[in-house]
Amino acid sequence: MRSFLLLLAAAASLLEAQTGIPAKEYQERRQKLQKSLDGALILFGANESDDIHLAFFQDSNFLYLTGWREPGAAMMITPTEEILFLPPRNERAEIFTGKKLVAEDANAKEKTGFAKVLPRSAIESNFQRIAESNEKLYVISNDPQVQKLRSLAVLHDYANAATPIGRLRVVKSTAEVELITKATDASVLAHKAAWKAIKPGQFEYQVATEMTNVYFEQGCERHAYPPIVGSGPNSVILHYMSNKRRMDSGEVVVMDVGAECSDYATDITRTIPTNGKFTPRQREIYEIVLGAQKAAIAAMKPGVRMSGDATSLTQIVRDYFNSHGKDLHGAPLGKYFTHGLGHQVGLDVHDPEAAQTIQAGMVVTIEPGLYIPEENIGVRIEDTVLMTENGPKVLSAGLPKEVDEIEKLVGK
Repeated sequence: MRSFLLLLAAAASLLEAQTGIPAKEYQERRQKLQKSLDGALILFGANESDDIHLAFFQDSNFLYLTGWREPGAAMMITPTEEILFLPPRNERAEIFTGKKLVAEDANAKEKTGFAKVLPRSAIESNFQRIAESNEKLYVISNDPQVQKLRSLAVLHDYANAATPIGRLRVVKSTAEVELITKATDASVLAHKAAWKAIKPGQFEYQVATEMTNVYFEQGCERHAYPPIVGSGPNSVILHYMSNKRRMDSGEVVVMDVGAECSDYATDITRTIPTNGKFTPRQREIYEIVLGAQKAAIAAMKPGVRMSGDATSLTQIVRDYFNSHGKDLHGAPLGKYFTHGLGHQVGLDVHDPEAAQTIQAGMVVTIEPGLYIPEENIGVRIEDTVLMTENGPKVLSAGLPKEVDEIEKLVGK
């Protein structure tokens, strides 16, 4: 028993150094999942691609439960045990991708934090054994790796493994909030650097490069999503990612750019004038969007819905748009709000939407926007927000969004 506890302690230090999340937390997540299941769960991690353009990143559900970052792994959780399966050593492949841990290695339990580590070749026999005592099996049904296993237990009841895992991922731990905050702080610095450097005549990709360089220098490993820098007519395209246009004076530019640090994402958008000064019409539309965002954040509390009823945050925003300002034809502006108000954030920039209402400990975005093609004006303002028991905490509050503050910083 003492030797096993020493192994767990060593695993804790290894995994936390790699991920920023204590190994104990991964174990607690698996234990919570174990208690919630009325059957057994089989989950496959991501595989390494032969395409040199694609870097390996672990499946987020698998990473959430294991902290394991090497490819080709799988896991089974039953009411009484948990098993990690590792692929065999491929010495030829390791010449190109580096040495990997295998189940036969003496330190496999220590490095993975699992008390039982087996080779991938043992999956089928263990699946059959587990299926004999569990009528319900949780899998990711569209995973091609699952299909062969299902043929071994065709009469069983299969459920979506993403559902119970998603419920666990809704409320963020202290360690998760710290990593989301790290990504947010790095992204705030990136936006500020872009504001300082931007000027008419630059290309959108130059702004994107300025921003990504900053958060990579801050220790973030990758983009939370491809940077969106849309100026003028591109500002009204919600997920414009080409970033190829030259920005001209007198235009607004929507910058939806966020980093991912230690696997945790953030999501921030600001809309600024390329020449440092909003036109009167741009300022009018901007302040309407800002007012709507403030109204939504002020209404946030546990139990409120993001969308779906007359008291939801989305409806608050839509009502605000329809009661403030008009388009060039005198019509209300609500029809120019063409996307959802927000989403959950975590290991994925769009974390699983597994809760019907906002809960304390949840991290979400609040991102109202108006997109008016006729005027080449698109405005989106997006913040990453932690819901606490005492109210919302805007994690990206360090990035200004008042018009006067923006104009003082852009191009300066």
